[in-house]
Amino acid sequence: RAAEWQLDQPAWSGRLRITAKGSTAFIKLEDKTSGELFAQAPVEQFPGIAVEGVTDSSRYFVIRIEDGNGRRAFIGVGFVDRGDAFDFNVALQDHFKWVRQQSELARQELEQGPRLDLGFKEGQTIKLNIANMKKKEGAPGSTRPRPAGPGGLSLLPPPPRGRSGPGERPAPLPTPAQLPGTPITDSLLSWPQPTAAPAADVWGDFAKASG
Repeated sequence: RAAEWQLDQPAWSGRLRITAKGSTAFIKLEDKTSGELFAQAPVEQFPGIAVEGVTDSSRYFVIRIEDGNGRRAFIGVGFVDRGDAFDFNVALQDHFKWVRQQSELARQELEQGPRLDLGFKEGQTIKLNIANMKKKEGAPGSTRPRPAGPGGLSLLPPPPRGRSGPGERPAPLPTPAQLPGTPITDSLLSWPQPTAAPAADVWGDFAKASG
């Protein structure tokens, strides 16, 4: 409980800084003027025994400091401003969130095996044989993109041209059919005349009749 501490007479006052080396975070207590290190607490897990919050305040914590020779001590630290205490918590949380993400990525890469390096090395070349893929313009089987009409609709291509070469006249257009009531002259169309059937003697039956 922070209420049991002598908050009005702290044993030391200075600045607190958090650094990281690998997966370990270090809480450093430094002189606010010279930056001289007073004590530091390595944190390998959070939440954990290295940093614990008190039960009666969000601005005070108990940290475990080490001197590098194996000696450890638990001391209480507190922030004058509540916002600084919040930033202290968030900084530790962000660091160990990053540690978990790196561990998860390493585990996935181990399960998937080594990645194949498909990139080109310096000076490496590649040869492609695309002779069979080229088609002359206008050759049978070649396709051209259809022009897009209004509204994004695709228009049908023009009908295929005949086999006439350059300089030859195109094939004549088919002759239009006769419309009802419209005479067609010989200059426009010549219809084959029907062959006249042999004339039948329609009066033959009456030739024998007398009178």
